[in-house]
Amino acid sequence: MDDLAFYQFSRGKVERCDFRHFLSIYGPEKLPSGRRLREMVDRMVFCIEGYDDDPREIHAIPEIRRFYNAFHGAWPYWLYFCSLKEGGGTLKAMAFCCLSSLTEMKMDGQDAVAITYDPVEMRDFVRDDLVPMKRLCAQAELFEDRIEQRTRAIYEYFGLAADGSVRG
Repeated sequence: MDDLAFYQFSRGKVERCDFRHFLSIYGPEKLPSGRRLREMVDRMVFCIEGYDDDPREIHAIPEIRRFYNAFHGAWPYWLYFCSLKEGGGTLKAMAFCCLSSLTEMKMDGQDAVAITYDPVEMRDFVRDDLVPMKRLCAQAELFEDRIEQRTRAIYEYFGLAADGSVRG
């Protein structure tokens, strides 16, 4: 039950904003209902290949930002499907690509990059995406307590308070 489904987009598909193949498999009209859809929650990880030699973080590459913004517009089900597990999930990086307030700072002598963003923009991103997530939860016939559990896990994953507000 802990199996993850990895979907990889090529650099060419990213640069063309082409996710047609993915939608041909996972488009809204292709999704199952009931138990089969329930089993897909928290199971997807998205990858992009072809940028391994680029020293920038993915959220700093304009082509990837443009791709994830377009992909999100066409398929807003990230909060339902994407894995929230640290190390295995790319949801946070994907969300960063959709934020306009994102900035990064590199400290001298350190490899890590500090990322800052408007927490209200992140809260709004998550809040807006809960609508399609909950629509899929209904299609999957999830019980209310499982929906609430997933919602709390999403808030925690993004560093938001349990009620979805910005932590101060």
